[in-house]
Amino acid sequence: MAKTAPGLERCPWPGISDPLYIHYHDTEWGVPHADDRRLFEKLILEGFQAGLSWITILRKREAFRSAFDGFDPEVIVRYGERDIQRLMGDAGIVRNRLKIEATIDNARAYLTLRERTTLAAFLWAQLADGPVLNAFQTMKEVPAETNLSKQISKALKAEGFRFVGPTTIYAYMQSVGLVNDHLTGCPRHAACLKLHRRFKRPQ
Repeated sequence: MAKTAPGLERCPWPGISDPLYIHYHDTEWGVPHADDRRLFEKLILEGFQAGLSWITILRKREAFRSAFDGFDPEVIVRYGERDIQRLMGDAGIVRNRLKIEATIDNARAYLTLRERTTLAAFLWAQLADGPVLNAFQTMKEVPAETNLSKQISKALKAEGFRFVGPTTIYAYMQSVGLVNDHLTGCPRHAACLKLHRRFKRPQ
């Protein structure tokens, strides 16, 4: 594991040389929240990450926010061909037409879902027994997808969301705190457990 401070070790995946990646691990990954706009942004970014490394997306996140109007679904849903061409010419983001078009569709799906519930409530309702609090000791134990990620993927697809396959959704679950996959030797494992105990599940 990578060192955090004397006597402490973090999960190995952010490495030890990239402050941005380390900060993401130490402050954001695995933290449960119910902010719909943040959940929407993360869902879109996870879709763009498909086939790439997460650090690639993380380094481009501010450029993505600027390009996609702060991930405001009410603005994105009105994007047309001119906007698609603008985004395809933006070197600061991942220029993939299918993923850009999926983002527009996902904004539409999000707004339709919001007519009856929040994205947060929709997601947390999939977890009948609450968040998945794993106790993995090594990265080899951490799955790429689970039956629950398959279930959530299917539910999101039924709502019209795209680029939400089971593997993408499991990474999303890890990121937004639906599952705690910090290794037990990482100080963030215990920290996230405390956050989960205080977290008020959205209704």
